[in-house]
Amino acid sequence: MPNQPAPNLLSWASEIDEGAIMQAARTARLPFVSGHVALMPDAHVGIGATVGSVIPTENAIIPAAVGVDIGCGMVATETTLTAADLPDTLAALMPMVEHRIPAGVGKGHSDPSIDRALDDLGLPYTDLNPRQEKKVAEQFGTLGSGNHFVEVCLDERDRVWTVLHSGSRGIGNQLATMHITGAKRMMRKQAVGLEDPDLAYLVQDTPEFTAYIEDMLWSQRYAMASRARMDRVLVNALFRVVGGGQRVRTINCHHNFTQRETHYGKSLWITRKGAIKADTGDEGVIPGSMGTRSYIVRGLGNPESYTSCSHGAGRRMSRTKAKRELSADSLAQAMRGRTWNSDRAASLVDEHPEAYKPIDQVMADQKDLVEVRHTLRQIFNYKG
Repeated sequence: MPNQPAPNLLSWASEIDEGAIMQAARTARLPFVSGHVALMPDAHVGIGATVGSVIPTENAIIPAAVGVDIGCGMVATETTLTAADLPDTLAALMPMVEHRIPAGVGKGHSDPSIDRALDDLGLPYTDLNPRQEKKVAEQFGTLGSGNHFVEVCLDERDRVWTVLHSGSRGIGNQLATMHITGAKRMMRKQAVGLEDPDLAYLVQDTPEFTAYIEDMLWSQRYAMASRARMDRVLVNALFRVVGGGQRVRTINCHHNFTQRETHYGKSLWITRKGAIKADTGDEGVIPGSMGTRSYIVRGLGNPESYTSCSHGAGRRMSRTKAKRELSADSLAQAMRGRTWNSDRAASLVDEHPEAYKPIDQVMADQKDLVEVRHTLRQIFNYKG
């Protein structure tokens, strides 16, 4: 159940630092925020708006609240395979995934079939230069870096699932950055005072607002289609290693986006920054940190959270602090019994499970937002 740590804030987080509460309170004080800002159990400090927050606005949107990875989200596929169908090790899967799903900053690939997939998406509202158009094609179907990942998991029935986390890659970042910069420029030009410049906003029915919405929607479509492609590649690779299998169902959902919804009798823009839509019956994917559990959930449609829930475990340490205080050896200990990028342990310390909130507590905090349908434990992890 939520608590109220500050005026116009409702929080589901049993663990949250004061900085995140102060940041969310600044957002809640904006004049076009209509109602309370909802903080999910994984809430932590972000840029401008708090990661793990749901922001209801009337006639305006904050581009930085959606963030620079527009449309970032999760895709999970349930298969007919069970643990008994798997080989003793999934080591053979790692080089196949590394080759077919490139990962890392700026990494792309060349595949003629991507051009056909992109024809259906078209191009964003904003005109792209040739270099950006090349990036759109090269990075489609690639993982990215940071906390983006590929996993193979077993649920409580020992049924095999694949799970993947990725977004709109470099082009989404560039489009978002352009609109965030434009919003800040407009605030300065109009002499609008803000407690945080990253809360710069765009007003509905202006050319700038229209351009942002169109580019944002395109980036969301790009991210979702890119995840769907990687999911197909991943599942096909798994079936090749195992020697067979079939897909049962796939769940593909955003957690950095905004859209029009009706809440408390008003038509609002609901911005979910690190939160997923959890209306009654909505299926979602909530990952834990590497080495812990992930969850397949069904939304309960709680109106106080604007029918939303957390998007993951949520950081409790910055990447810098994690690298300073945690070790590659303790990460290897946490990942025992799994196939993972162990040769890159030193570079993955910032993704250490101890750098994140305990996912079990996060799930307990939001039992009035979602019901758990399946609990997944990792047996294979590939990090961006």
